[in-house]
Amino acid sequence: MIKSLSVWWDGAVVGALQIDEHGDLAFVYDAAWLADPAKRAISISLPKRAEPFNRRETRPFFAGLLPDEGQREAVARALGVSKGNDFRLLEQLGGDVAGALTLWPEGEAPPTATGLAEAEPLDDARLVEILDTLPTRPFLAGAAEGLRLSLAGAQQKLPVVLVNGRIALPQPGQPSTYILKPPISRLPGTTENEALAMRLASRVRLWAAPVEPRRTQDRPYLLVERYDRIVDAEGAVRRLHQEDFCQVLGIAPEKKYASEGGPTFPACFDLVRRASSQPARAVLDLVEAAIFNVILGNADAHGKNFSLLYGPRSGIELARLYDLMCTAAYPDVHAKFAMKIGKRATLEEFASSTWEDFAREIGMGAPFVRRRAADLAERTLEALPTTADEIADAGFEGPELRRIQDVIEGRARKVLDLGVTAAKAGG
Repeated sequence: MIKSLSVWWDGAVVGALQIDEHGDLAFVYDAAWLADPAKRAISISLPKRAEPFNRRETRPFFAGLLPDEGQREAVARALGVSKGNDFRLLEQLGGDVAGALTLWPEGEAPPTATGLAEAEPLDDARLVEILDTLPTRPFLAGAAEGLRLSLAGAQQKLPVVLVNGRIALPQPGQPSTYILKPPISRLPGTTENEALAMRLASRVRLWAAPVEPRRTQDRPYLLVERYDRIVDAEGAVRRLHQEDFCQVLGIAPEKKYASEGGPTFPACFDLVRRASSQPARAVLDLVEAAIFNVILGNADAHGKNFSLLYGPRSGIELARLYDLMCTAAYPDVHAKFAMKIGKRATLEEFASSTWEDFAREIGMGAPFVRRRAADLAERTLEALPTTADEIADAGFEGPELRRIQDVIEGRARKVLDLGVTAAKAGG
């Protein structure tokens, strides 16, 4: 017996995610969707065709809509299903995911989306209760009637909406517009760390998602504005499609790190050249993102932390940066880059030739990459004090913030010094 979930996009059925009696997944496009040349494929890895896609082809994209690692285990326990059962997890969580798709039981249409004003803002006590619930019930799975939410990643998070600046849970069928991220309990100061990293990226003219660090009853958390949503003047929300690099390349989320078979920078640059509507712009953005993560000390910039966004007018483009953090501030966190830079796994391994090696790997000119690295390091050093003060003024002043600031400053100076050494060597 085959069970199905209908996959919807902008009020139309795209196709069906199926599971058979042996537990094998498949995806098949709907005939009407295939017949309309204006309708896109849901993934570059799942191009439009009449034949069903098998489990190996199907799973990377759909499993990529679900949480990773400990979050997947916790949500599976909360729902009483196997952590390896992608179909059952999506059946329970697939009402609001990354991108434009929603998944609903076959024959059931998605609830009519309501305006933002229809959601009920949470009072402080209820918000704190939700923060306390998330470790054991990620996405409040099974805890609230009609709430079916999911996001990829290993960190606790909750899709929410804002009503007059106050946090609310989305109504059934309503697209979430923000992501609430509690701090990581085992690492001190992650709210101010991510807030600083994301604001700093914007200050140095990278395209990063807007963030706001907040406290409720002295409980810190970060609000991240979703880049895959558009809200019009009347409050109506439209979902924009996106897919992360693992989904695009057909790589299962468990293999998101390059050392485990996940994307490498050469593969990522090849991808954006092939897929982007404006490849020159996308390549430049990706070069700067790679350099900035080195300066920042973000060793967790893996294939699921880069995405393509299907814009309403601009076609396919590199999505805004997200999940930026100075992981180098935590000695217990692995120090090796998720994707090597010029065959180097840490900044300490860099030599004067590293940017030249990186440029060769990604098909760019070495002088251009070196100039970008030096320019970004200089911009970082200039913007860092003001950005850190801004986070402090939001109620996050303290030794952790300043320690993270010092780590980033030291790395920026090292990247700048490497550029000077390379220039003197004539490399």
